[in-house]
Amino acid sequence: MRNLIAVVSGALFGIGLYLADMTNTVRVQGFLDFLGNWDPTLAFVMGGAIIPMAVAWAMTRNRKPLIGGAFPARPEPKFDRRLIVGAILFGMGWGLVGLCPGPAMASLSFGGIGGLVFFAAMLVGMRIAPKVSTLLDSKPAAG
Repeated sequence: MRNLIAVVSGALFGIGLYLADMTNTVRVQGFLDFLGNWDPTLAFVMGGAIIPMAVAWAMTRNRKPLIGGAFPARPEPKFDRRLIVGAILFGMGWGLVGLCPGPAMASLSFGGIGGLVFFAAMLVGMRIAPKVSTLLDSKPAAG
């Protein structure tokens, strides 16, 4: 049952990304172009996701999931090297290509060779990320 819910949720997410045109790399790059022809569509899509999620998090306090287990605890806010490096790498990929993991997966069926190359590079990045993270944690902070 849990896997079925995950598949249906993922499919709904992908359909939503497609319908909102967030698999269109030009639209996403237009959102990042503050000094040019700025496209605010992504801001509305993000707001449409963040607001209901904030309400859902508020509603889950002291509750249990319907299919068992427990809701994850709220993570401790940490502003460290790993977060900064990860945000920089994510932003570079997002700005250069106009895709992040969700839309990259949603566009696999129609993104052509560029979408496949991005997806393969993303998988390689996910594979080496733990090693880079360990390396960052082992070096002392500059300062």
